[in-house]
Parts: sequence; C-alpha cells; structure tokens
Amino acid sequence: MTDLLLEAFKKAQNLPDRLQDELAQQLLEDIENELKWQQTLSQEQNSSLDNLARQALQDSDRGQTKVMGFDEL
Repeated sequence: MTDLLLEAFKKAQNLPDRLQDELAQQLLEDIENELKWQQTLSQEQNSSLDNLARQALQDSDRGQTKVMGFDEL
C-alpha cells in the first residue's frame, strides 16, 4: 500500500461510521470501474471504425479517393 493511501485511511478512521461507509463504497466502485476499464483497454478492438479505416486505406491504395479539405463536399 502506498503512503498516500495509508494516510487517507488513517484520516478516514476519524470520521463518523456513516461517512467511512460512504467513502468505502465510493472506493470500491472506483476500483471496480478501474478494473473494468483496464480489461476493456487490454482487449483487442475489432470495431466498425477499424473496418471503415481499413476500407478507406484500400480505396486510397486503389486511387479511388481525392484530397479534400474538411470544409469541402
């Protein structure tokens, strides 16, 4: 455990039980969300955006695209 987390727990000990429980619940939710986020980031993504990017690169390689600015139609 880091020194900062240990310090936070020591300060939390002085709070009323109700507040300690609220902090504990928030911390548990944050930890769970962080674990889910890390799992999501570690998974290989094969989304429709990846497919669109791949198709755009293929179109460009075949000369089926033209250079345009963002404000051009």
